[in-house]
Amino acid sequence: MINTSEDEGAVSVHQDLNPYGPSRVPEGEVYRPDSLNKKATLVAIAGAAALAFLFALVLWLGLKQTNLPAFGSSNVTKALSSATIAAVLLVTGGLTWLWLRDEHRSNPRWELENIKPRPKWRIALTYLVSYLSPATIVIAVLAIPLSATRLYLDGVSVDQGFRTQFLTRMADEISLADMNYIDMPTYYPAGWFWLGGRLANMLGLPGWEAFQPWAIISMAVSASILVPVWQRITGSLPVATGIALVTTCVILAMNSEEPYAAIVAMGVPAMLMLSSRIARGGKFALCGGIVYLGVSATFYTLFTGAIALSTVAICLLVAAVLRRSIKPLLWLAVLGVSSIAVALLSWGPFLLASVNGAEQSGDSATHYLPTSGTQFPVPFLAPSVVGLLCLIGLVYLVVRFHGREVRAMWVGIVVVYGWIAMSMAITLLGNTLLGFRLETVLVLIFATAGVLGIADFRLASIYQLYPTQITERTATFITNTIVIIVLLGGLQYAQDLPQKNARAIDLAYTDTDGYGERADLYPAGSARYYKDFNEHLLDQGFEPSDTVVLTDELDFMSYYPYHGFQAFTSHYANPLGEFGNRNVFIEDLAIRSWDELAAPQDFHDALMKSPWATPDVFIFRGSAENLDAGWKYDIAEDLYPNNPNVRFRGVFFNPESFDEIWRTEQVGPFVVVTHNE
Repeated sequence: MINTSEDEGAVSVHQDLNPYGPSRVPEGEVYRPDSLNKKATLVAIAGAAALAFLFALVLWLGLKQTNLPAFGSSNVTKALSSATIAAVLLVTGGLTWLWLRDEHRSNPRWELENIKPRPKWRIALTYLVSYLSPATIVIAVLAIPLSATRLYLDGVSVDQGFRTQFLTRMADEISLADMNYIDMPTYYPAGWFWLGGRLANMLGLPGWEAFQPWAIISMAVSASILVPVWQRITGSLPVATGIALVTTCVILAMNSEEPYAAIVAMGVPAMLMLSSRIARGGKFALCGGIVYLGVSATFYTLFTGAIALSTVAICLLVAAVLRRSIKPLLWLAVLGVSSIAVALLSWGPFLLASVNGAEQSGDSATHYLPTSGTQFPVPFLAPSVVGLLCLIGLVYLVVRFHGREVRAMWVGIVVVYGWIAMSMAITLLGNTLLGFRLETVLVLIFATAGVLGIADFRLASIYQLYPTQITERTATFITNTIVIIVLLGGLQYAQDLPQKNARAIDLAYTDTDGYGERADLYPAGSARYYKDFNEHLLDQGFEPSDTVVLTDELDFMSYYPYHGFQAFTSHYANPLGEFGNRNVFIEDLAIRSWDELAAPQDFHDALMKSPWATPDVFIFRGSAENLDAGWKYDIAEDLYPNNPNVRFRGVFFNPESFDEIWRTEQVGPFVVVTHNE
């Protein structure tokens, strides 16, 4: 059984695992020999974050000085990635083995004062390696394969285009502005992007180019922070390192293309543990919960919503069933109010605009139902290393059901499955809750439980029987076997991670970047003209931050901080931007430009009647010479419940409507139309 110690510290083993009684071994001593007090926890978290940040940044900069080949056309980076992963696991595993071996250096009657002290140099080295090993895995899986490209996973394809646009916006201005529409507060959580903008400014990079290093660095920092967090929770450095490494590998396999969501997901299992302590009045846990929920709400609201609902359920369960007290509800209120106050740093401007009566329409963020969203995930039956680990986790959760933290994890599992079920059910109402995205969270909970289960098995099989039924040699053999199996399983899974992300890595090499180049050295696509667009507009006196552009070449705004008259798709459009109404306005202008608005002045007057900031620039596909064909603009339409859920439909503008008042410039297959003032 696992319990929480008096000082909200580590998960501890029940006294019945100690065959010599509490008089000979303090409760949980064998399970939490590396417990951190509150001050040490804060220092360790800050130290891990700082070390991981500098470590990842320096390695990323160093890799950019190399001349490695493209990932898809060569196996060199795959080999380097596998070698790095193997080295990390070997060194970490070796130091962990030595750390665990030291636990057997007491005499057979558990006289702990006779334990030989570890060498100070090895203690320091073990902590350094343990705290940085998750960050190194991130470097091996992402930074090495992406070293020869400036783009991140998926390049600027599909959803990555709007994410890159947001980071480009945040690098251009410090306010929480919408990624696309001018003079509008952001609707999409801005926390991760705002911080990435500051890194871009620090490194002197355009926002789009800072996406890759910021994604890698932020994930590396978050992964490393997990070690001291879990060391505080479990009291064991090896267990904490194991959970952090497993979490990192699972995230890199399932959610690495969306780094800000991945960061939030990493903390979900730990937050479930903390929720149990918060419900019982743990003040230190409460502070951690406030920071986690508040910050995560500024990063990614879906995962935040699921874990917040789990926390509410845990506190209600403790209040109503276990303690029959109102105190857990009071702690829950403090947690909710405080974390919401933190979240308002990002959400405040949008909510204020909404309260003041700003019109909203066109939001379809939840209009997406892929095949994975029609099935309940059962990760513990998957034929893989992680599947086996999740199965161990399931067994552990069943066997240790009466433990407080275990019950909290069960509540989280029930909430996630309930969310997924509700997401399927409300499709009848024409919507979803994006339940398919919670599969990552579910896998993390079961995998974390799997690591705890392995640690629990080792304790139950060694410390409960040693030294009466098994010898010290047998105990050491069991420990060695567990370490070797875990290392080999981790290596088998981790070295395959770059290949799991192969398609996303390939897009980072095949998409044309903001400098008009493809990293695989093949001829660039139409995005190679974007720099010419920018130079032409700058020559005309347009400032990107003050200029509104109507174009369906939306990657142009991913690379340059111009404002778009229309957003990427309705699924990521700000509701205050009235996506649907703008589509109607654009199509109406295009249709009428062929008859009643054919005269340039009439077209201009109709354009000026727009209820939104009017476009200063139009970028169409077409020819300035062949005017009869018209100039094309693709309108994005939401087709939910169909999958794919977006359709692009072309409308054509009459070139004659842009005479006199407007200036036209042919740039490759595009026509750039600007106000002639």
